[in-house]
Amino acid sequence: MDGMVYKENYRGKEESSDEREIETLKMEKKQSEVMEQLVKQASASPNANALTSILVQATSHPNVFSFSQFLALPNLLQLEATENSTYLDMLRLFAHGTWSDYKSNADCFPQLIPDQILKLKQLTVLTLAETYKVLPYNQLMQELDMTNVRELEDFLISECMYSGIVRGKLDHLRQCFQVQFAACRDLRHAQLGSMIQTLSNWLSTSENLLVSIQEKIKWADAMSEIEKKHRKDVEEKVQEVKSLIKANINFGGNEDICSESLSVMDYEDFGRLKRRRKILF
Repeated sequence: MDGMVYKENYRGKEESSDEREIETLKMEKKQSEVMEQLVKQASASPNANALTSILVQATSHPNVFSFSQFLALPNLLQLEATENSTYLDMLRLFAHGTWSDYKSNADCFPQLIPDQILKLKQLTVLTLAETYKVLPYNQLMQELDMTNVRELEDFLISECMYSGIVRGKLDHLRQCFQVQFAACRDLRHAQLGSMIQTLSNWLSTSENLLVSIQEKIKWADAMSEIEKKHRKDVEEKVQEVKSLIKANINFGGNEDICSESLSVMDYEDFGRLKRRRKILF
């Protein structure tokens, strides 16, 4: 019962993007510190037996999920064509392989200890999560050799999500794991061509988008200049009309003054004429 409540609480827990980013950075920092220490030890190993011991330690460490730095060590060549060459194959398995790969070729590798088995199953989930956004429970149980949903969900929560290698939601109703984030595994050399092509396509798309944006900016600037010119023309016409109206008003006022003056003069002249007529009679 407690396990079911635990899982339900985890499903309902929502983290902010800042919290997730902080947790991811912490995990990467911890992994980097452990990797640096183990790589130094491996590069300074005095003999093949010491080197294989460090490789077992690295492939079983709870904070190490990347192995490309170990594969790049020059002293790994001393394991080639020796009785310890299976440890080099083991390292390649943890860098690129899955639990199914190990089961299919178990005789080609050293016998794995429990921590290594756990790590390889974590890496198997990581490989699937990189490829698919929705992972059906039946597929996961088959890949991980698990027999029931509760075992699978406990593994996804405690060993995968809490370790920070994947994030997602457990959908018990639809019997699937919805992937929201998956850390990257080590690249195979064969994957480099595909990655370069993907990046080239992205670069080409970005360049085309940039050209389109620049054209739209030029169009917007041209429309802005047209709008400015139109506004200036309108303002000039408004000022012209205002000037005409003002001139007409001034001209009309002078006519009224002249008319009033003429009326006064006519009235005075008419009065004088009447007085002259009276004197004559």
